[in-house]
This record gives sequence, C-alpha cells and structure tokens, in this order.
Amino acid sequence: MSHPWGTERRFNAGADDYRKRFGGRVQKITLDAGFTCPNRDGTCGTGGCTFCDNRAFNPSYNDPDKPVAQQLREGMEFHRKRYRKADRFLAYFQAYSNTYGELEILKEIYEQAIRFPGIVGIVVGTRPDCVDAEKLDYFAELSQRTSLVLEYGIESLLDRTLVRVNRGHDVETARRAVEETAGRGIRTGGHLIIGLPGETREDFLDMARRISSWPLNNIKFHQLQVIRGTPMAQEYLEHPEAFHDFTLDGYLHLMAEVVGLLNPAFVIERIAGEAAPAMALKKGWGVRYDAVLRAFEKLLEEENTWQGRNYQPVN
Repeated sequence: MSHPWGTERRFNAGADDYRKRFGGRVQKITLDAGFTCPNRDGTCGTGGCTFCDNRAFNPSYNDPDKPVAQQLREGMEFHRKRYRKADRFLAYFQAYSNTYGELEILKEIYEQAIRFPGIVGIVVGTRPDCVDAEKLDYFAELSQRTSLVLEYGIESLLDRTLVRVNRGHDVETARRAVEETAGRGIRTGGHLIIGLPGETREDFLDMARRISSWPLNNIKFHQLQVIRGTPMAQEYLEHPEAFHDFTLDGYLHLMAEVVGLLNPAFVIERIAGEAAPAMALKKGWGVRYDAVLRAFEKLLEEENTWQGRNYQPVN
C-alpha cells in the first residue's frame, strides 16, 4: 500500500523526507550557541519552562563556551565514528531560543554554520515570541541559499497548560508565528509534548486535530520527561496524580491514535524523545529510540492504521 508521501511506511517519516531532499542520509549536529530565553532573563518571566533542563538532551560536545565551528567539527567526528558513511550534516541550533538576540549577531552565527564544510543546511529551534518581521525576512532570504527549518516549541495547545509550565506565551502567539513563517516560504517545524500535567487523553487527540490545520511542514512529539532539579520535578513529587505514567505500550497506542488524526502532509521527525537516564526522575522505558520506532511501526501494521487515516480538514 503506497501512501501520499510516496512510501509504504505508515507515516511520513523524517528520515525518508531527508533522503528525498538530500539524496541520502543526513545527520543533525546539535549546537549550543549560548542563547537564553525571555522567560529566563525577566523579559516575560524568570526560571524558564518548569520542565526544561537542556543538559538532559545535549550531547557531550555541546558547550556554549566552544565556538560554533568547534562544536560542528567535534559533532562531525562523533557522528562519523557512529555512522561510517556520515558525510552530510545539518547544523541544529537546539539549546534554548536561537532567535533571541540582535539580528546582526544571529547572522554572524548562522552564516558561519552554512559556510562550514559538510553542512548542507541548518535547523533553528526557537520560541514563537522570539521572532519578528525583520528576522523572518532574513530567514526567508537565507532559505534561498541553504536548506533551512525554523522549528518552534509549541509544546501545548492549551493556554492553561502554558501558564502552568511558565511558558510565557499563549497559543495564539504560536499560531501567528507559524503562519507568518510559512507565509514567507520558510520550511516550518513544530514541537509538542505529550503528557504535560493536567492534560487528558482527549486533550492530546484534540491537539492532533487542531494542529493539523496549521501550516507546518515538520512536527516532533516528545513524551514528557521529568528532569531532576527542575521545578516540574518538585511538582511531580508533590502531586504525582497530575502526571501521566505512560508505559511504552500505552504511549504507543496513544500515539497511533494521534498520528491517525494528523495531517498526512506533515513530516513526522520524532514520535518520542530521549533524555539522559541519570537526569530523569521518572523511570524510562529502558530502550533506545530506534527500538521505540520499530515497536510503533509494528503496532501501526497490527492495527491497520496510518498517518491521516482519520484526518478531517478543519478551518
């Protein structure tokens, strides 16, 4: 059975999309360029998102004290040892909000990255409240010179949840940023967390229905991981009943429903996340992401479902 995205896989997988766009495997090199966030420095709050500690997700070569070129070089060495045929790379500005700064400073960092040998494009992770028309115009111009994805942390489509996790922006801000980015022809990504406290199974399914009408190209899903030392870790210890304790099987069945409702045009880059086990307060599943992905694809086959099977376009 062939699907609209041109493969027999039951969802529009990011790895397949990269192969089509770049002619082969592409590895992301995660970077920490030393940015912060407006809900950390007092602009719209302090303390950051209650779930956030980037150290739980960053590889060892990430260090904001290292120049971007050094992080790229060490990242390439890391991936070439792990994947012998790795020769094409994306510079992934992941840590914190990578558009939160003066445009001239941003230009210097991004231009350095796209000139680095072996880099075929960049991915810029940021918040919806950290872009403006001038920055988006620059990204539109940059996307004419290299492959570019502007990836927004949306996290939830419930304003009450965004307040609860100290996000510092509302859903409308996220929707507007996505529309203004996509309207300039920039490839646009979004990130959502499954399992934030106070949200229900129906909330997660409704999120899939609603986000499907947004002009996204790429989407990532992560299960909530409670990281030691964060404000959310304290909330979890005090009110564990507000949190979902997903088994792997339970999470995969939920994601099968979510993906079934999702716009089939979206490229799904991840259906779950990984964090350093030593930093996670809640016990993980004990398997790497590739095993999670295999189990998910097996479940889709067993359930005879696929991305967009129950998708209904809405305004």
